[in-house]
Amino acid sequence: MRWDQSPQANLLATLPLLSVFALLFWQPTVQAQDNLALRRALAGPDRDVSDFMRDEVRRPAEVLPFLGISSGMTVLDGYAAGGYYTFILSKAVGPDGTVYAQNTTRGLRFKEDRQDITQGEALANKIRDGRLSNVRQLIGPLGELDLAAESVDAIMLMQTLHDSYNGNPVRALNLLNNLKRYLKPGGVIGISDHVGSAGRDNADLHRMEIQQAVTLAKEAGFIVQQSELLRNPADDHSRSIFDPRLARNTDRFLLRLIKPEL
Repeated sequence: MRWDQSPQANLLATLPLLSVFALLFWQPTVQAQDNLALRRALAGPDRDVSDFMRDEVRRPAEVLPFLGISSGMTVLDGYAAGGYYTFILSKAVGPDGTVYAQNTTRGLRFKEDRQDITQGEALANKIRDGRLSNVRQLIGPLGELDLAAESVDAIMLMQTLHDSYNGNPVRALNLLNNLKRYLKPGGVIGISDHVGSAGRDNADLHRMEIQQAVTLAKEAGFIVQQSELLRNPADDHSRSIFDPRLARNTDRFLLRLIKPEL
């Protein structure tokens, strides 16, 4: 038997045929099972109806596989607000995983879309009613949490990077550097935000240019992958994201930031 230079080929050459097939097909099978379980959880009766109505635009059952989030992981839900993604992540990582739902004290006082409940109350209700025993709440600035270095597999930063960047690009860069510290080597940050166009008042519109986010991520030392999953060509980027004519269905970019292994 010739000893190939590839470690993977060497391993396959020494395994029984049945084990080879198991090795080749195990990961896709597990991923398919995880995704099926997630889709079932998203349709479950213990989920808030208002969250269910957001799925068509946010497409979480497709976003999480793109980011590589699966069972057993430790995930930080940054600026979790009322817990839309907190619930989804809890179901995705399962009983062997952990979800940290981070908010600031100021953010918890904001009203949810229904205007009769604060985000803090909405999140607490989701954790209680959904029996999300793997969720831990963290209150404080996102970049200053009491989390051990390299203890997190993935971080969600959804529709909020524009606030940091438009206010102060250096602050946004510092945020990504701090989040990178929490990540294990090979860990990811998932970023989605509302697409803005050059020359417009994106701060007022609550948007940002895609290239601004990509450049920022690369400056922080991340490998950047992009997806067209959340794009909406009907949005011309000239309106505020709160414009009722958009019905929150804005054009959004989706990035996967990977912390290098070395």
